[in-house]
Amino acid sequence: GKLAVCGTVNDVCMAGGVPKYLSFSLILEEGFPLEDLRTIVASAAATARQAGVQLVTGDTKVVERGRGDGIYINTAGIGVLRAPGLGQQAMREGDTVLVSGSVGCHGAAVLMARGDLPCEGTLLSDCRPLHQLSAAALEAGGVRMLRDPTRGGVATTLNEFVEGTPLCIELEEEAIPVDAPVAAACDLLGLDPLYSACEGRMLVVCAPETAPSILTALHNLPGGEGAAQIGRVTTSRPGQVVLHNSFGGSRILGKLTGAQLPRIC
Repeated sequence: GKLAVCGTVNDVCMAGGVPKYLSFSLILEEGFPLEDLRTIVASAAATARQAGVQLVTGDTKVVERGRGDGIYINTAGIGVLRAPGLGQQAMREGDTVLVSGSVGCHGAAVLMARGDLPCEGTLLSDCRPLHQLSAAALEAGGVRMLRDPTRGGVATTLNEFVEGTPLCIELEEEAIPVDAPVAAACDLLGLDPLYSACEGRMLVVCAPETAPSILTALHNLPGGEGAAQIGRVTTSRPGQVVLHNSFGGSRILGKLTGAQLPRIC
């Protein structure tokens, strides 16, 4: 329930909007446990209240046993445009790239839970609504583009920022925050945290002069304590994302091919 609401709320926020109203529709498999349904609906309601949105419409359908994979939730949302003009076309050479917190937590947590694998430390999904963080970034000014790095993670999302443009994004590996349990889980599973999904993190491309103000604003909000500057926009390799490491080496980060886990949002 929380994930369904966050997915739509965050899509509206990343477009520069203030989310207001959501639809919430269910497809239930015959025999789905009523207690599980109550838990899911309560989770959705709590998250909607947290994000300041109303669930105003929806529908429920039941399919025969064995044909519905338990439950599907469909949400759609509308809001008020706060910041028109965000997008690829607004990016400029010299812009700064920020992330609102550690990366890859959601994808790693889901994979470990589905595989029932042991992992030292606490591995929790980063799932959260981004209404406060996005508002703070926009209030600080100079924002060119916002995006939550869901499917394909940070690397794939940043590729989408520059593909088909004369711009390149250069990242500093040491500056990208990755929690130790996430790094351990990805090592165990043979994955790269930069391609692991996030459901409560935000990438920001902004003018370099406003980056410190945006970081300060994010650090003062729940979910933004680990915000960091991770890269810059250049023209060195048009249409590509380059990762620099502390040893002086570099590698190209392409888009994720295939899927690390079945689509759940």
